[in-house]
Amino acid sequence: MARPMEGKPLAEKIKAEVKAEVERLKAELNEVPRLVGILVGENKSSEIYLRTKEKTAQSLGIISEIRRWPESLSQEELIARLQELNEAREIDGLLVQLPLPSKFQTSRVIEAIAPEKDVDGFHPVNLGRLLMNESGFRACTPAGIIELLKFYGVTLEGQEVVIIGRSLIVGKPLAAMFINENATVTICHSRTKDLPGVASRADILVAALGRPAYIQPEFVKEGAVVVDVGINYVSDINLVRKIFGEDEKRHQDLKEKGYTIVGDVHPQAREKASLFTPVPGGVGPLTVAMLMKNTLLAFKRRRHLS
Repeated sequence: MARPMEGKPLAEKIKAEVKAEVERLKAELNEVPRLVGILVGENKSSEIYLRTKEKTAQSLGIISEIRRWPESLSQEELIARLQELNEAREIDGLLVQLPLPSKFQTSRVIEAIAPEKDVDGFHPVNLGRLLMNESGFRACTPAGIIELLKFYGVTLEGQEVVIIGRSLIVGKPLAAMFINENATVTICHSRTKDLPGVASRADILVAALGRPAYIQPEFVKEGAVVVDVGINYVSDINLVRKIFGEDEKRHQDLKEKGYTIVGDVHPQAREKASLFTPVPGGVGPLTVAMLMKNTLLAFKRRRHLS
């Protein structure tokens, strides 16, 4: 029978370790890490994500603030502001909440963040260090996935891993992390031929494509480990019925919130797995926990403590 890999127990463990270390450093140095999150323009989802990060950081003793910048800024003005924060000695971790408004070139904005403050792990320097298997900040969601698999005793070395999705936020860095763990990795995308056939070879299947319930039973090998990274807000009652039937909780979500959160993996596909990550509650909690871990690491490295 398929068993869920809940993210909360590991996330709570990581956060407890971060909190204890922050308290120790405060007692010794009378300093604590400081995290700044940037929100450019107005985006309801981004606002919610940043508030969650801010609240979590504060609960661990990390100073955290959100800076809201107008969409009317030019690319050059945005980069100039980031450079000011790079030079601010009191700031340890710096992140720009994605996605940015379409007028901005995301890659240039990410490159403007100092690598030693890039707690999201998106800067080319940190991605390069990942590829070279050297120390650096690891992208939070992929790093959380690796930690979650280890927490549940999943062997990575020698396993055949298929990742569906090739984003710089999840798919590509996660592939490098699996390679560093001596797994054999295939990345799939919209142009992959015979996607179900390729996916069904996987010992570990990762779905990170952002399409609700796209992964059907024929994609999953019996007994595989399935990691669902998808977070899709579905408000179409007909689609919810098609995926979940008359599931009471899902219909209650629609009634109360106007949407329900659906992963990339169809519920029937999960039934073939030995282990799977639920949505919500699987990978999600690890992303913020790993961000807190990176923020603590940034603080320590900037003071030559790590």
